[in-house]
Amino acid sequence: MQFELEHAIEILGQTPSALRAMLGNLSEEWTHGGSREDWSPYDIVGHLINAEHTNWIPRAKVILAQAENAAFEPFDRYVQFEISKDKTLHELLEDFESARSESLMRLEALEITPEKLALRAAHPDLGEVNLAQLLSTWAVHDLGHIRQIVTFMAKKYSDSVGPWKQYLSILK
Repeated sequence: MQFELEHAIEILGQTPSALRAMLGNLSEEWTHGGSREDWSPYDIVGHLINAEHTNWIPRAKVILAQAENAAFEPFDRYVQFEISKDKTLHELLEDFESARSESLMRLEALEITPEKLALRAAHPDLGEVNLAQLLSTWAVHDLGHIRQIVTFMAKKYSDSVGPWKQYLSILK
């Protein structure tokens, strides 16, 4: 499937409600207890909020500005452990919903054209990337973290499923 902005926006627009439906009424036993290496759903929602504020739209603007030597600021993938620590998951889900709504409005205001999708800037680790790649990554990033959330939760019952574990690919 080739990148089309409308299709990416379909995913980006659904992620907040999908997370709220999946996590909104669960106990902390399901949503907390991760580590720096094995993020919990709580940690992931905090990470998604940080990315809304410092990654996707700010980097799109860097690309679109087409300044000489345009380069992205490095992204701190672990700052959520500090900035989320005093919030409830409910508050984080609300913050994410609000931040994503704002990001999608800002994306629409950028009036992305096929020509703009080809514009480039420098990523600190990956080198030159274009706007289409950034926006594609944004949608896939959401999907990857949804997978990470359900995998974290499934592992909570890894021992409890007994011999059925061999049939549950999510536990392998």
